[in-house]
Amino acid sequence: MTSVGSLATKPLFGLPLAELWFALLFFIFGMFLFLDGFDFGVGVLFATRDDDHEKEQLLAAVGPFWDGNEVWLVVFGGALFAAFPSVYANLFSRYYLLMFAILAALGLRGLAPEMYEEREDSRWRTLWGYSFVIGSIGTPFLLGVFVINWLVGATDLITPVGVLGGVTVLALTIVNGAAFLGLKTRGALRDEMRYYGVQAAVGYLGIAISALGAIYVTEPGLRASFRSPLVVALVILTATLTGIYVVALRRHRYYSAFAATAALVFGLVGLVATLLFPFVDRTAGLTIREAIISTLPLNLMSIMASVLLPIVLVYFVVLYSAFSGPVDTEESYG
Repeated sequence: MTSVGSLATKPLFGLPLAELWFALLFFIFGMFLFLDGFDFGVGVLFATRDDDHEKEQLLAAVGPFWDGNEVWLVVFGGALFAAFPSVYANLFSRYYLLMFAILAALGLRGLAPEMYEEREDSRWRTLWGYSFVIGSIGTPFLLGVFVINWLVGATDLITPVGVLGGVTVLALTIVNGAAFLGLKTRGALRDEMRYYGVQAAVGYLGIAISALGAIYVTEPGLRASFRSPLVVALVILTATLTGIYVVALRRHRYYSAFAATAALVFGLVGLVATLLFPFVDRTAGLTIREAIISTLPLNLMSIMASVLLPIVLVYFVVLYSAFSGPVDTEESYG
């Protein structure tokens, strides 16, 4: 048994807690990008709909989930602050305008469906429909810019590789949203979502490869990491999963497509984490071991996380089980 005294001097059970918290941090971000990613994708695909009933179906599909999914972003910020407070401070001071833009886009995405349902007026609904789409496009794009800036250690808010990263994440959310709508819709609407999903998947693969190529060319310090077996394996896995996704959609295997989307999201997040490792803030030159908090609070946090995280995961399993299956054709967001 671990004694109270050893908690202050030794990592819990001798585990590499710094590296485990680094992995947990990106796992949490991956959960947000996967779960809220399909909400963003549905928001983008909302722009393709002219029929009011179809718009209501798309809103109803994400209605029970989107606010809960955002919890993972809060948990990500909390975990970053708790485990790597200096990195949290550096990132938020370095990219504070970008952070405010992300929060503004996220707020617009959340507010728009609520306002959309308040009135039947066509101009009102057009305004908030556009707002929903803009928020759904802006949030993943800006998140992608932030993550790539973090990875390469950019000091400017907007960079060419950051823009490519933003478009990559945006395309991935459309892939995700189309797969989710394959599970939640029926008939002609589902068929159209399948078409958009295939197109988005092909686009995602091309853009992702372009973004990786741009990073390789512009960031000499990362070139050795690109040649590591794990990075090569993740790139090959991404191409394979994209093919699986396309085949699954064309064969109407929507659960398989959704599972492939989850793997694509975590593959992308894992690729970023692998390229960043062993640094956690490349601009400041901080490695994981240098930035992690002291042993005692790290041990206590690890104990709390091992208890609370499974509870959160069980909650989401229950939530998604309760609202599984396609939405009714006459169902609405409200």
